Amino acid sequence: MAINIQECLPADHANGRFLGRAQSPDGPCVIAIDRGVLYDLTSRVSSVSGAIARRELDSGTIIGPVEHGMPDGWSLLSPIDLQCIKAAGVTFALSAIERVIEEQARGDAAKAAAIRSQLEDKVGSGIRSVVPGSEEAAQLKAALIEEGMWSQYLEVAIGPDAEIFSKSPVLSSVGHGGHIGVRSDSSWNNPEPEVVLVCDPHGEVVGVTLGNDVNLRDFEGRSALLLSKAKDNTASCAVGPFIRLFDDDFTIEDVRKANVELTIDGPEGYRLVGRNVMAEISRDPLELVRQCLSEHHYPDGFVLFCGTLFAPTQDRDVPEAGFTHKIGDVVTIRSERIGTLRNTVTTSRDAAPWEMGIAGFARNLAGRGLIEKI
Repeated sequence: MAINIQECLPADHANGRFLGRAQSPDGPCVIAIDRGVLYDLTSRVSSVSGAIARRELDSGTIIGPVEHGMPDGWSLLSPIDLQCIKAAGVTFALSAIERVIEEQARGDAAKAAAIRSQLEDKVGSGIRSVVPGSEEAAQLKAALIEEGMWSQYLEVAIGPDAEIFSKSPVLSSVGHGGHIGVRSDSSWNNPEPEVVLVCDPHGEVVGVTLGNDVNLRDFEGRSALLLSKAKDNTASCAVGPFIRLFDDDFTIEDVRKANVELTIDGPEGYRLVGRNVMAEISRDPLELVRQCLSEHHYPDGFVLFCGTLFAPTQDRDVPEAGFTHKIGDVVTIRSERIGTLRNTVTTSRDAAPWEMGIAGFARNLAGRGLIEKI
């Protein structure tokens, strides 16, 4: 039975161009959607990173209209492959406050409510209005130090340097419809619905997709040095459904104005709804790209999670304990002009193992006579 991919595309997909990946019986394929028609690009370019770097984005072999879906036996993959997966943290004021709460609560959700109230009273309005790296930011920093309220999270929220970290290994992200993992030993965690910028090797943003930068609040709250353990676990990075490429009708301005809607439907009937409003980001997306480039080189390009405004405080089971995931949660992340990314929560321990790394990908392409087109 053909797979319905129309459900995860934006309503105006017939006016846009999209790039993605699919798993066929033979191996990964590069696919594109142009004005409502689905194409297979693999015979011309066998990696998404290569398609972007060489601008091999034009139509390939016709598969058919989007409404007919993909061929039998095909499934969607994350739309990125050889790109480095980077992320920016604490890019929204509310997110900054929540990180400070995690730190002061030492990862204990039960203590978070009282700390949240105290901290918002002292810095809530000030941090929302300050421009990172400005003289006003320096003055706010001095005032917070005086009050004994300074934090390393506030440093990256309003200081000159953004927090940029490596989210996940190359080829490890999961796509639309897959399971997303949280560590089995985490008791306080949440999704992070984000816009993901897709960049070529020179740092030019060619399009965007959606991402779930799963966060373990208990781990990172105990120590910022546990960031990698909190962020990088099997199946903990979801990206998709497709990359929407920039054109005359969809530009970086649309990204700056985007709203990202989040819905979590729990197996017990619980529902949480949230929103990430890109207009409230503290640092412009292109400034985040500039800081990600810094003194690095990305020969296969990179993607950059922009951070999130969403910080779940709605109680789930225990009063004032806030939100944490349960196995079976269905997480839906949607943005009107980018699409819908939907994943079901499991543990990283129980998620399907990640098996096709760089060597396996190269061997597969070599066996299909496609390695030179990578």
